[in-house]
Amino acid sequence: MDPITLNAVQGAAGAGGGPYVGDLILASNTTPFIIAYPWDSGFGTKYANPSTLPTNVARGVDVSPDGANVAVAHYGSPWVSVYPWSSGFGTKYTDPSTPVMPGSTSYAYGVAFSPDGADIAVAHENSPWVTVYPWSSGFGTKYADPSTLPPNNGMAVAFSPDGADIAVVTYSSPYVTVYPWSSGFGTKYANPASLPGQNSFGVAFSPDGADIVVTQDISPWLAAYPWSSGFGTKYADPSSPPSNTSNAVAFSPDGADLAVAHNTSPYISVYSWSSGFGTKYTNPSTNPTGGGQNVAFSPDGADLAVAHQTSPFVSVYPWDSGFGTKYANPSTLPPGIGNAVAFSPA
Repeated sequence: MDPITLNAVQGAAGAGGGPYVGDLILASNTTPFIIAYPWDSGFGTKYANPSTLPTNVARGVDVSPDGANVAVAHYGSPWVSVYPWSSGFGTKYTDPSTPVMPGSTSYAYGVAFSPDGADIAVAHENSPWVTVYPWSSGFGTKYADPSTLPPNNGMAVAFSPDGADIAVVTYSSPYVTVYPWSSGFGTKYANPASLPGQNSFGVAFSPDGADIVVTQDISPWLAAYPWSSGFGTKYADPSSPPSNTSNAVAFSPDGADLAVAHNTSPYISVYSWSSGFGTKYTNPSTNPTGGGQNVAFSPDGADLAVAHQTSPFVSVYPWDSGFGTKYANPSTLPPGIGNAVAFSPA
């Protein structure tokens, strides 16, 4: 995807084997563009909005591995906004000295911290299509662009779990571009022998780094490959593919399940995963109400959140090798389309 810090009590609860307690953050197309709630097997009272809002539609959100910062990719300069987080938004960090891209009306679509929290990547419109900065409680000097650029609009970006690789998905062939990463871009890896079918919007590495999955907007709506410093032979397509264009994908923390958010009912599909697609799980008894834009598992894997196009704009379910009964909607709903969702780390 994907896709915020806990206080001491929350951290102890989340890490000690009990239900995950933390925060849920949603990127929206409507002001204030970023919305956050406490999460404890249900929504708490919405946090206050940041004092300085993102400038326009928010399309991507990520939380630093230590939970101390939340990053938002959005339309309009500065295209990425980062806030300290401690059970609420702190004062927005200074924008990067080298902008993500030229043109105040341009779009940023995705954002990701590296696993060690030392770098932050933004996928965006306009060359170089992906931009990465060092991160240490603020933006460092922009890294040099890759010598071989992605072909066009960066729609999403992800680091491998070990931080040794960075993947960008795009609108044009080869639809997924992956580079070695070590405080800068290495030489682009060879394209997969069997390319994804068409425009890609989401990408995820498995938690063990052994697989990479890419969404697409042509049947079977996603493509999955073994990964070991390069693409292996594409896995067989799922026997029951998603129903339409897939927008985002996420692995459960244990790597045993793979969730896909897509445009038509049931809007969310989840598969068992073991070096390939297993059987699709039964749809939830209460589906999300509109097109699935993004998906995230809680850090303990016990909950599954879907950001979607229709009110209530975010739906969350208990997860235990299948969907439980949908949690009650938040008392203060998001103001508009949920474009991305993330849980804070445990």
